[in-house]
Amino acid sequence: MLQKTAEYALRAVVCLAQNPESAQSADSMAEVTQIPRRYLHRVLQHLVREGLVRSQPGPNGGYSLVKPAEKIRLIDVVDSFGSIERIRKCPLGLKSHKGLCALHRELDEAYAAIEAAFSRVTVAQIVNEPGRYVPLCESR
Repeated sequence: MLQKTAEYALRAVVCLAQNPESAQSADSMAEVTQIPRRYLHRVLQHLVREGLVRSQPGPNGGYSLVKPAEKIRLIDVVDSFGSIERIRKCPLGLKSHKGLCALHRELDEAYAAIEAAFSRVTVAQIVNEPGRYVPLCESR
């Protein structure tokens, strides 16, 4: 399904979107997102290379989003770590299967639904959704 690294990246991007006016340190983000700091650093560096996050060195430095959360779709973050893999032909290589069998067709439809859902939701929608639970925050 979804790689753990991609889920961590989504957590990191949501964390940055919750406080867009200032750069966030990797240490504070690791605490909020509950991602091991060393792993988070690798995720953040990847997001920097992909052009989704910027890194600002120095005492007041840290990480921030390159563009507004309204312009970043969940699929943009997930795809930066490798797209959701669709099933186009029999993964077993069975020559008699010219199309997908019922199992692989259902799996592909599920992957397509995930891809479609991530494509229509922005990070801003996640951060601003009214409700009882705030993403990444303990409820009171």
